[in-house]
Amino acid sequence: MNLANIEHVNVTVQNPNQVAKLLCTLFNWKIRWSGESKDNGYSVHVGNDKRYFALYTHSSSSSDGHNTLRHGTLNHVGVVVTDLESMEKRVNEQNLKPVQHRNYGVCRSFYFMAESTLEIEVVSYS
Repeated sequence: MNLANIEHVNVTVQNPNQVAKLLCTLFNWKIRWSGESKDNGYSVHVGNDKRYFALYTHSSSSSDGHNTLRHGTLNHVGVVVTDLESMEKRVNEQNLKPVQHRNYGVCRSFYFMAESTLEIEVVSYS
């Protein structure tokens, strides 16, 4: 059997640099690459050496039939951390509002909006 992992998630955002900076601050990630991308757009790849977000923005005139012109086309992205309480403190320090605190027994989590249309769920199995 071939095991599969997610290598990256590509999401259209309004300001890739701003979201990348926030994710670097919160999760100690790094910007792996940034530059021109499809349809006269611009992307920032932010994450670690193995997995990352591709944060994309487009020129207002681009469209090839894909959904890249819509912002936030997914519900949310889950990020696993080891210390949920310290991560919630870091989120608060960025003037963001942690909401929907959940306890599923095997894990706990909360959500926050990284941008007006990009929701992140922070999950801890500790």
